[in-house]
Amino acid sequence: MTSPFSQRLPSPRSARWAWGLTAWANHAFITTVVVGLFPIFFDKYWAAALPGTTSTFYLGLTNSSASFAVMLLAPWLGARADRRGQKKFWFGAFTALGVIATALLALVGRGEWQGALAVFGLGSLGFWAGSSFQDALITQVAEPHDSNRVSAFGFALGYLGGGLLFLFNVLLVLHPRSFAIADATRATRVAFVDVAAWWLLFSLPLFRWVPEAPPVTERAGWRELAATVRRVLADRPVRNFLLAYWLYIDAIQTVQLMAVDFGTKLGFPSSALIQALLLVQFIAFPCALAFGRLGDRIGTRASIYLGLAVFTALTAYAYFMRNVAQFYVLAALVGTVQGGVQALSRSYFMRLIPRERSGEYFGFYNMLAKFAAVLGPVAMGVVAVATGNQRLSILVLIVFFGAGAWLLARVPPIDEAGARVLRSGTS
Repeated sequence: MTSPFSQRLPSPRSARWAWGLTAWANHAFITTVVVGLFPIFFDKYWAAALPGTTSTFYLGLTNSSASFAVMLLAPWLGARADRRGQKKFWFGAFTALGVIATALLALVGRGEWQGALAVFGLGSLGFWAGSSFQDALITQVAEPHDSNRVSAFGFALGYLGGGLLFLFNVLLVLHPRSFAIADATRATRVAFVDVAAWWLLFSLPLFRWVPEAPPVTERAGWRELAATVRRVLADRPVRNFLLAYWLYIDAIQTVQLMAVDFGTKLGFPSSALIQALLLVQFIAFPCALAFGRLGDRIGTRASIYLGLAVFTALTAYAYFMRNVAQFYVLAALVGTVQGGVQALSRSYFMRLIPRERSGEYFGFYNMLAKFAAVLGPVAMGVVAVATGNQRLSILVLIVFFGAGAWLLARVPPIDEAGARVLRSGTS
């Protein structure tokens, strides 16, 4: 039986805008909640009675638990969604979980750090699991020949939307009386609610304008997941791409974490860290769009190489960073390539995989993304201990960028129609 959503809508432009708005919607959770307000509010309000090291441990444990849950669930749920034609259903279910959890943060009382972490963990699970299906739905709104621009458009909207709401919420918390709010504590609670409302509102168009893919079969289970694992491992281009992606995304995320950590250790004020985060968002918006067009002009793989080269250079630059001005330069450089590398990686992967199995393949893609930033910090720690120089340890990430680029070279290039180009030594 043919699904009523299997036919492509007459207006691809509407479908692409609706899909892109999901990034505009959910990126606000990352900027305002995950990176911005939650860690500060948790430390100063919910867990104020705990030692700083203890609160940091529990916050890290919650983040890791949510990531681990997504790693386990994403491939299996992706395969299930493909077989039953339910990508939109699962995207909606996890979006609802994230929205409700974010709103509930406003109700958690002072000192209730366990409740705050539980709700935050559920919100993170909703975001990360939902993002897997958001990625998979790109096959419903883009053809291989325009996937660079469509993928970049989604990331660009995410940075812009997340940055705008984060800017509003920063002003809300810093100047609550200007918004007729009594104090910063209440303003922070309002910020959690407005993120939830924003996330929900701008996710809704997807359900109206983006078509669902038809089911490929009615069966789904652990046996089918095992078959998917065998297919991925047997497909050398896909396998090499996933390994390359894991290495360079691991390094990119470690650079991002390092920048904030270095800024804190060098005594930079919190205002500088927030301003740098806003700088990344607003620079990443036009640069992600530019990378989408660059990928069409010089090739997707060549553009990813360019982004990795910039990341390699700024990793070396971070070694010499000493003051706030240099920290802003680092943030600006991250913003120029961060969204572009992410967008083109998603586009490249989309062209390598079977469209009808995008859910399960993107499940693995996002599993690796959540497992990223594991090897990098460990390698940095080993170098720091061996050399006694913490700054020198950051240079080890250049190895990750180089290894990722080398593995990417083992993946067939993509022609203008989106098909693999089989050449000697690339397949």
